[in-house]
Amino acid sequence: MARQADGPDEQHRRPEEVSDATVAALGKLSEALECVERARGHLYSLHQLIGHADLMLDDAVEQFRAAGHQQIAERIDTELLGRNVIAGRWTFQIVEDFDDGYHALFRELDRQARDELVGGRRHLYEAEMKERRRSRGRPGHEARPDGEG
Repeated sequence: MARQADGPDEQHRRPEEVSDATVAALGKLSEALECVERARGHLYSLHQLIGHADLMLDDAVEQFRAAGHQQIAERIDTELLGRNVIAGRWTFQIVEDFDDGYHALFRELDRQARDELVGGRRHLYEAEMKERRRSRGRPGHEARPDGEG
């Protein structure tokens, strides 16, 4: 890609020897990581929602007991309250396993690929897309936040 005076900053320009195919592959890896990050957010939502629901069961048990429904209250109290969501695990354990395993490896491989192939630069695919799509010289279409293009 030709270097434009009003183009992206140095961290968002591909090194000279890097091919379109490499930029595209790194872009796809980055896109996949972004999907995993979104999934991670949903996993944390699951963690918090299940925890909140479990705490709400205390009130449900109390209300069933007060309403005279001892068997229902006892079953919720002994079978559901504090139960593992999957075999041997509460949601915090699922989150920790995900973070320390799959998520950590994904981030490591993304970082390694960027370090080895483009000197650690991020979002080259998107930076080049921005250059193709923006209207030079128009307000709101600057290449950088400093207004230099």
